[in-house]
Formats: sequence, C-alpha cells, structure tokens
Amino acid sequence: MKKLTFLLLFLVSFTFTACSSNDNKGNNGSANTDGQVNKLTAESFQKLIWDYKANPRDFVFKGDQPCIIDFYADWCRPCKMVAPIMDELSKEYQGKVRIYKVNTDEQRELAGLFNISSIPAVMFVPKNGKPQMSVGAMQKPAYLELIRNVLVVK
Repeated sequence: MKKLTFLLLFLVSFTFTACSSNDNKGNNGSANTDGQVNKLTAESFQKLIWDYKANPRDFVFKGDQPCIIDFYADWCRPCKMVAPIMDELSKEYQGKVRIYKVNTDEQRELAGLFNISSIPAVMFVPKNGKPQMSVGAMQKPAYLELIRNVLVVK
C-alpha cells in the first residue's frame, strides 16, 4: 500500500510539473534566434517590430527577418490550438522567420493599436511591405501558405 501511495504521489507531482509552462522562456524582449516563440511587451514591440510612438502614421518594420505575431489570451481555447503550431513553425523556420506572441490581456495597448477584437489574431509582417492580419484559428497548412505568400519565405 505504501508503494502504491508513493507511486501515485510521484505521478501526480510529475503531471503538475509536465503541464506547467515556463512563460518566461524567451521573454527577454530579444529576437528569437533559437527556434522559440518569444513574448512581446509594448516596450519590446517598439524595439523589435515598430516604434509606433516615434512614427505613429507609417509602419516601419525594424526587424531583420520577417515575423509572425500571435495575439492570444490564456483563456482562449482556439488560441491554445494555435500555440503548438506556432512552436512548430518557429523551429521549422528558424533563422528565416521570427515568431512572437502577445498576450492581449496583458498588452492592451498593443491589442488596441491593431484593433484586436477577436482572437486568435495572427499578424504576418514581411521584411518589406505592409503587415497582414489573419483572424481565427487555422490549420498548419494555411499558416504555411501565408508564410509563402505574404512573407515570401520558402
């Protein structure tokens, strides 16, 4: 009986450890070069993507690679379906496309800047040209097509 209790406690503690995520992973505001999806704040967005305070009228991309920005919320089920796809894309396009995420509950300024009223909303930012927004959860092939057509990455 003691062995069974120990085993059960071990499995329960392992489950909690395995299911918890490290939201600070890649959350230093730097550009992701390691195939990770990084969180953006308003401050890091201005440094890495577009300084909308200095140049509010014209979108001037500051990045050196095209990027994808996933606007999400922790409570959003469709957002939770998109997150693993973004993780996969970040690894597959490492060194070609940077992938970021913005928590709309925490970063209301950014959500308001892009009039995000429905999530998930995914913005595709080419190195040259205007960003394009996709709203709603999609399957991975649809995101791959947008990467090829909007970001022009093969």
